[in-house]
Amino acid sequence: MSHVVHSACPHDCPDACSVLVTIEDGRATRVEGNPDHPVTRGFLCGKVAKYLDRVYSPDRVLYPMRRVAPKGVSGDGAFERVSWDVALDEIAARFKAAAEEFGPESILPFSYGGTLGVIHGNGMDRRFFHRLGASQLERTICSEAGGVGFASVTGAKYGVEPEDYRFARYIIAWGANIHGTNIHLWPFVEEARRHGAKLVVIDPFRTRTARTADWHLAIRPGTDVALALGLMNFIIGRGLHDAEFVAAHTTGFEELKKRAEEYPLERVAAITGIAAEEIARLAQEYGTARPSVIRLNYGVQRSENGGMAVRAIAMLPTIIGAWKELGGGMTLSVSGAYALNKAKVRREDLMAKALGRAARTLNMNQLGKLLTDETLAPPVKALFVYASNPASVCPNHNLVVEGLKRKDLFTAVHEQFMTDTTDYADIVLPATTFLENKELVTSYGHLHLQLAEQAIAPLGEACSNAELFRRMAARMGFDDECLRASDDELIDDALDTEHEYLKGITREALEREHSIGLKVPRTQGAYLPFANGFATASGKAELYSETVAAAGLDPVAEYVAPTECRQSELAGQYPLELLARKHDNFLNSTFCNLPGHQKMERRFELQMNAADALPRGIAEGDLLRVRNDRGEVQLRARVDDSVPAGVVAAHLDWARLAPGGHINALTSDRLTDMGRAATFYSALVEVEKA
Repeated sequence: MSHVVHSACPHDCPDACSVLVTIEDGRATRVEGNPDHPVTRGFLCGKVAKYLDRVYSPDRVLYPMRRVAPKGVSGDGAFERVSWDVALDEIAARFKAAAEEFGPESILPFSYGGTLGVIHGNGMDRRFFHRLGASQLERTICSEAGGVGFASVTGAKYGVEPEDYRFARYIIAWGANIHGTNIHLWPFVEEARRHGAKLVVIDPFRTRTARTADWHLAIRPGTDVALALGLMNFIIGRGLHDAEFVAAHTTGFEELKKRAEEYPLERVAAITGIAAEEIARLAQEYGTARPSVIRLNYGVQRSENGGMAVRAIAMLPTIIGAWKELGGGMTLSVSGAYALNKAKVRREDLMAKALGRAARTLNMNQLGKLLTDETLAPPVKALFVYASNPASVCPNHNLVVEGLKRKDLFTAVHEQFMTDTTDYADIVLPATTFLENKELVTSYGHLHLQLAEQAIAPLGEACSNAELFRRMAARMGFDDECLRASDDELIDDALDTEHEYLKGITREALEREHSIGLKVPRTQGAYLPFANGFATASGKAELYSETVAAAGLDPVAEYVAPTECRQSELAGQYPLELLARKHDNFLNSTFCNLPGHQKMERRFELQMNAADALPRGIAEGDLLRVRNDRGEVQLRARVDDSVPAGVVAAHLDWARLAPGGHINALTSDRLTDMGRAATFYSALVEVEKA
């Protein structure tokens, strides 16, 4: 018998698609986009359209395994199959031993965006590690700097919903490769263009989106603050700002005006690499087109001043009053509208039961330092990895691997495949895919809360995240009732809120309807999040921020070049800026190992401009050494127009699949100005023929 199950994709993507799964005799035979969902609209991205290749891959981890070879050894003979009882007993014994000798904060959980589901992404796992008293992980590798920067102006992560982009007449994709990372926004952008809208892309890399845009501005990496201030200088200087909106809904405009005057066109051109006349044209068009919208994505904030960059860009729709117009404003993330009861789901109060206080917090971007710092007290003696692949995604890769190789470090990994991280694991546990469990799915790109039903039984002995930590809690002897909560009970806890945006949304309603729009306030049917005020304490957009000043940063905005660029000796030794990018058809490190996805990408190449290749005697296809003080990789040259002079780009992949080394061997573990996030795009390199 054949039937269809409603699911939803919880992978790290703003689209959070509604997925229909066809089941025949207990096996999933088809996945497709739900045509009735207002954003998914019947199609899936190229990654998830082939999702059954992942679910039924012959390489899936389906049983618990224990290492029998030295760390770093992979392949046949590296592990032996064991039972769940043996695996959990060993993990519990190692956790108890570490806690007894060094304290429970010597145990570190490590997870991130392998799933963004409420239940399996940050539900029972948080309860378990809070109850254990383990160190807390500062999960900032992706979006924190941008979120903090945006909220420093607006007060909350709200934004224009995708359905309203069709009404825009001027669209700026700023660091946003809509085609590669937000494909369900594209039909709304195209609808707007059919009605006369112009699409402008600001990006150092000539992305798929840039190649289809009306205009591409190739900005130098990390100079976005200067461009935003230069645009505001032009707009304010020519009276193109909305004086009435500014007077009613902002604070600090005079301070902003004074600061923007320090960024005349010629100075901004010298910083950004964009011609002065193009900056003037962009400011004129953006300042006069109505309505205008900015789709800002997280690449902008992966430089050292990334938080300030987002803060400055967030001021633009404010000074022109774009927020009051249907189809006008900005979208970075709309996740702030999902007012779930996270406190009840995560139960941070359990830390007090374990420690009598809150546990220390360690930053995920500096995992290599954490694992190799002999002065860290207590040291990290046990690492539990789930929903992430840190040996691939973390910056300063070589230091991360050095730490993972420690003989005295016990590492358990919950995974679907053997990855870069499992190469250093002592225990590997089999994880489910999203088709194999029930989940509550939010989105940071649209305003529709979804319930994903379990479509198939777990393959082999695979276990969901929530079930894993229920089992771990039992093994550790924790008798707290909340650690035995079912998935349904966790969903009920998340929805236990009086917030108006979730009014009337229950698990039972979601089980019937599958997807329900948030009850956000609407004016004549339109969601205008900041038309009548902002979510700050003052109710106004803070163009001057005391909170930002208290953090030791400029209270308005300022451009500060990355550390390595400011060090003249280092910049002379390594004159090229590196963009360590993500493949369009992979998702961070997810899908890298699947042959069908691999065929859609060109891999292990360094893209560079002819202006940089020719003086170095480099031609298309040459084998290159790409190096800095942190490491070295070998890649094939691809000489094209994808990057401007002075910039090179390569893509994230798995180290175990990369013949010439991992690109994150070159990236820095410095942290951003706001949010303590990753600075993947603030790295210098030199390139030469191998």
